Amino acid sequence: MTSQIPDNRGQFGSKFGFIMAAAGSAVGLGNIWRFPYLTGENGGAAFVFVYIICVVVVGVPMLINEISLGRLTEKNAVGAFKSLGANKIWTFFAGVLPLLVTFVVLSYYGIIAGWTVGYIFTSLFSLEVTFAEFIANPMYVIPLGAFVILATILIVLGGISGGIEKAAKIMMPMVFIILILVIFRSVTLPGAGKGVEYYLIPDFSKINANVVLKALTQAFFSLGIGWGMMITYGSYLSKKQNIVSSSLWVGAMDASVALLAGLMIFPAVFAFNLSPGEGPTLVFSVLANIFPEMPLGNIAGALFFLLLFLAAITSTISMLEAPSAYFIDTFKWSRKKAAWIVAGAAFLVGIPSALSTGSSDFFTSLRIDILGTEKTGFMDIMDYLFGTLFMMVVVLATCLYTGWFMQTNRLVDEIANGAPGFKDGKILGIAPYRVWLFTIRFVCPIIIVLVVLSVLGIIG
Repeated sequence: MTSQIPDNRGQFGSKFGFIMAAAGSAVGLGNIWRFPYLTGENGGAAFVFVYIICVVVVGVPMLINEISLGRLTEKNAVGAFKSLGANKIWTFFAGVLPLLVTFVVLSYYGIIAGWTVGYIFTSLFSLEVTFAEFIANPMYVIPLGAFVILATILIVLGGISGGIEKAAKIMMPMVFIILILVIFRSVTLPGAGKGVEYYLIPDFSKINANVVLKALTQAFFSLGIGWGMMITYGSYLSKKQNIVSSSLWVGAMDASVALLAGLMIFPAVFAFNLSPGEGPTLVFSVLANIFPEMPLGNIAGALFFLLLFLAAITSTISMLEAPSAYFIDTFKWSRKKAAWIVAGAAFLVGIPSALSTGSSDFFTSLRIDILGTEKTGFMDIMDYLFGTLFMMVVVLATCLYTGWFMQTNRLVDEIANGAPGFKDGKILGIAPYRVWLFTIRFVCPIIIVLVVLSVLGIIG
């Protein structure tokens, strides 16, 4: 089948470029900020062990699922399900909802990414400002959020090959280089060995149902599954490329960044006799105080927050591209018009989030209770609803539709196009596509339902 991708959509120029872009989409603050603090709260190396299993067993099959959906239809998330004949209910939950999720997450994710920009300068010039003071000042967070959105627009305007792919080829290697530099500084601190031991030697007695569910949730978050982004990126992928090997590479790179982030953080935490279970403040609050105590700490700190910014911007690019592609495909908007309107709207929607970290009593104290789970603050509410709960609903809907309600042979054939061993090969006497289908039909839905029940607080 020859590609029918319209000229205004574009296409990735190489397999390497696609892998860098897709890995950049997956790699974000969830890897470098969220993964370490969850590891610290859930048993250290035991959590890492379970997380790796979750990425392999659930994450990669779902990546293959979403990327193949995009390439099969050559459309955005909404157009993909419409072209497959999905009714309005399936199209909403598997197509429309992910774009809404991505748009809302972009609105507050850009604000958090702006914090990393500010901390590059506070670290480099050793400015004395606490984390709480910094995020509560709208004169800091709103302009910095605008800067992140503007940088994202400029990259997306370059198109798929000339903008997104080119930026990813530069930024993703930089992420690994900076990670390794800061890791070297961290593991050479006196007393860092205890942190390395905590992070790499598992105590399997600490593994329980809650740890497993947290690891599953993190695997979905970090891989960017359920946001419509991988379907959109898959729609730009050449028919000649191997979806299976590309998905394995994306999963491996995403997990590698998370694992390296932990190796960067825990040796420093133990070297300064701090608790690994500090929670969400582990990066912005704790490490911001650690770096000034290190030799050349201001440079190490600036490098670390530059790392966070690069990881964040590679994700905001895909968050903007996914909804923009919908308007390009459906309404024939130009890339410029789509990017500016979507990004501008996301920035405006993000202002309440910017004000909800201390600068506005109303947005900071706003509170909701969903089935006994209480969230306070506009940003936390948006993250719980769109970045957690609705995202899981999307993943479940996608699994159920592709596994049970569409002609699965179309998807299997699409995956096999470029990966002939997927249908014809054997693993322990079983064709790989049968293993993948079993995972999508049974394993993933069951696990996702458990995660959703956990998110809602119904199970432990």
